[in-house]
Amino acid sequence: MVNYMLLSLALIISCALVLSGIMQKLKLPGLIGMIMTGIILGPYVLNLIAPELLNISTDLREIALIVILTRAGLALNINDLKKVGRPAILLCFIPATFEIIATTIFAPMFFQISYLEAAILGTVLGAVSPAIIIPKMLNLMEKGYGKDKSIPQLIMAGASVDDIYVIVLFTSFMGMYSGGNFSFENLIKLPIAIILGLIIGIISGLFLVWFFKKVHIRDTIKILIILSIGFFLVAIESLIKAYVPISGLLAVMALGGTILKQYDILAKRLSNKFTKIWVGAELMLFVLVGATVDINYVSNAGIIVIGLIIIVLTIRFLSVFICLIKTKLNIKERAFCAIAYLPKATVQAAIGGLPLAAGVVSGNTILIVAVLSILITAPLGAIGIDLAYKKCLQKIQ
Repeated sequence: MVNYMLLSLALIISCALVLSGIMQKLKLPGLIGMIMTGIILGPYVLNLIAPELLNISTDLREIALIVILTRAGLALNINDLKKVGRPAILLCFIPATFEIIATTIFAPMFFQISYLEAAILGTVLGAVSPAIIIPKMLNLMEKGYGKDKSIPQLIMAGASVDDIYVIVLFTSFMGMYSGGNFSFENLIKLPIAIILGLIIGIISGLFLVWFFKKVHIRDTIKILIILSIGFFLVAIESLIKAYVPISGLLAVMALGGTILKQYDILAKRLSNKFTKIWVGAELMLFVLVGATVDINYVSNAGIIVIGLIIIVLTIRFLSVFICLIKTKLNIKERAFCAIAYLPKATVQAAIGGLPLAAGVVSGNTILIVAVLSILITAPLGAIGIDLAYKKCLQKIQ
């Protein structure tokens, strides 16, 4: 009897590596090949991915996010963040807010949808992709680009909270559509979730630093302990969110940052190991994102959807410049930040189909726009970052 799960994994890994390698030879980001692998092998084309694997794809994508956010925390120096405090906070909210407002205004002009449905669409579109941005910024930090003004740290900090903000708004607008009222209580939960996430992450990090100094174990075991706590923090968020709002992913990032602050020698060693783990996690993340793409919807979308995406992306691009007013960044560095804030993937894949499943009249349209936003902005942002960083950022050895 054929083990379809193992066969699927074999096909995913081999095809993703081949297509990723081809993309890199063409000077394109390897993740494009991974997304293409998911589309080709997914249920809407060849249907060669085992249903059991697709059923847990959301969990696998979340594991990949935990890996990359932990790695980001281990490289995110608190002293660097202090240099970029105000613009980092603005980047958490302003670009997403501008994009949501723009979508709410323009989407009804493009499609037969209400303003509330357009607002839901805006929240689906509004989030950036930390899975694309954070590895790129970590790579720039390792090479020394933008380090003098902490530009990679600025972008990572903003992107890590941006998703939380957008998902809170998405939940609120969906509540309004289903007959409930827009609750300002949900908006109040946002800062509470951020603060609690930071506190719990810092406490967890302090405990781990104490434990690692007291108990001498291999770094590999330390990695497993950190990952298990990261999984627990994200799991506990879903268990208690009805009672206490908390950002599990932000807690994971704070945990890594605390280890770096208190035990930097260990943090650097662990960061190198997480870099190796990310190779496999990245592959699974983008292949499974690609597997969610229904090319039948995409082929029926037409140029009108692309037009809407271009308009709201342009407004988002310009809004990043607003966040960077009165900073020491020059025009090239500000342009780089705006380019780095373009890619979308993970959140759109995770919530793009929820309105359709919930019975929203324009759910099909929302899904089409979400899918195309991934296909357009993920490679656009990744390619843009790769092409722009040497021209826009200063390098410090």
